[in-house]
Amino acid sequence: MYDFKWIKENRLEFEEGLNKRGTKIDSNLIIELYDKYVKNISNLQDLQNSRNKASKNIGIKKASGQDASKEINEVSKLKIEISKLQDETDVQFHNIKSMVEVIPNVPFADVPIGDNEKYNQVIKSYGKKRNFSFTPKSHDELGINLNMMDFEKAADISGSRFVILKNKLARLERALSAFMLDIHTEKHKYIEVNPPSLVRDNSLYGTGQLPKFSDDLFKTSSDHWLIPTAEVPLTNLVSNTINDYKIFPLRYTALTNCYRSEAGSAGKDTKGMIRLHEFKKVELVSISIPEESENEHERMLLCAEEILKQLDLPYQVVNLCTGDLGFSSAKTYDIEVWIPSQNVFREISSCSNCKDFQARRMNARFRDENNVIRTLHTLNGSGVAVGRALLALLENYQEQDGSIVIPDVLVPYMNGLKKIE
Repeated sequence: MYDFKWIKENRLEFEEGLNKRGTKIDSNLIIELYDKYVKNISNLQDLQNSRNKASKNIGIKKASGQDASKEINEVSKLKIEISKLQDETDVQFHNIKSMVEVIPNVPFADVPIGDNEKYNQVIKSYGKKRNFSFTPKSHDELGINLNMMDFEKAADISGSRFVILKNKLARLERALSAFMLDIHTEKHKYIEVNPPSLVRDNSLYGTGQLPKFSDDLFKTSSDHWLIPTAEVPLTNLVSNTINDYKIFPLRYTALTNCYRSEAGSAGKDTKGMIRLHEFKKVELVSISIPEESENEHERMLLCAEEILKQLDLPYQVVNLCTGDLGFSSAKTYDIEVWIPSQNVFREISSCSNCKDFQARRMNARFRDENNVIRTLHTLNGSGVAVGRALLALLENYQEQDGSIVIPDVLVPYMNGLKKIE
């Protein structure tokens, strides 16, 4: 969401930034509608002041026994005018809001320009890809052969794009989750939160999933939504608040199940655990004052990278181009982990700086050192997707006989187990 005054004062930056994303906007129309709205608000206040003055005069005349019929008629007429103008301004605001709330965020200047993932820029990499002496199996083949991963029964119970993990693979997923939370809370000093998985419309509006991306979500019969990521409840912890600048940054982490309809992914990644309707993810959210959000973004990226480094999984970091950015993001780093069976890097984390885009939508503000109320910046990232970490671990740590070596850092979480076979 945008500050209309900012659009008016920064028209060129607004249009050029959105043009880089392939979004054509007529800012003149937005400004024209906003100016008419502001003028009507001013007129509405003048009418209300006139009504209040006339009402006061009625009281004075009645108290002194004078005829107040003229003022009473004036108040009656003003009430009609005020009601009519109030309805008009409500419609104007709704029209402007409907136009602006579906416009994506303006990207940072250093975001690569391009309309698809081909223009993403690899900025660093870590680890050495394993040189297998055999043809590596896919994670789903490994899991099925171990009798610890069941897609058929999951489909029978829930439909396509679900999986059942059993026995030691279920324990390994739990171990990964606990390991990630321990790193982020104990080393990186994030505050662990256990948030609801069901949220209302306003929460998803705040983070930008609604109204534009409802088809990607699951909705209940009670008009709640299943969260697509813990970003939604965690970021909304500061919605409709004004806090002192000294408490920031706020850093939250949560392990939750995430739910996505994958409406736009028909036919993509139908095999295995790459793209499921339900999956676990450890989320990182930072709430920052504007002056610190870029530094906070770099810090968040390092926190997410730390998980893969300790698991010794090869990965690369990508600066997403303008055409690949999420709706609310002004800049995103993707971390892509190496998947041997596919011979490609696949996304395992996205770390995004949303600047004040989400905070304006959810009215999240702070009082600065000069006692001025300003809008916060919000950031979110995966720290990391647990299911994708599991499948990457299975593929990178597999042995020729189909067994899986447990990384040293996870052995304590596996009760001393060093191999799954």
